Amino acid sequence: MPTYEYRCKDCATTFEVRRSMSESSDPASCPEGHDNTVKLLSMVAVTTGGDGAAAPMGGGGGCCGGSCGCG
Repeated sequence: MPTYEYRCKDCATTFEVRRSMSESSDPASCPEGHDNTVKLLSMVAVTTGGDGAAAPMGGGGGCCGGSCGCG
């Protein structure tokens, strides 16, 4: 079952709700009981290597992902 992230406009709490995709647009109350919430946009990125296998993201270390030679 997917997990959706919401933010409460009244108390600024960010929280997650597990629900079916058919219920994804239904309103969600925050843990404090407020109903003034919005669903946040979650982004997923998948990259593939030349052989079609999933490749790890990032350069592998350092303060900038390894691209400056600091890591």
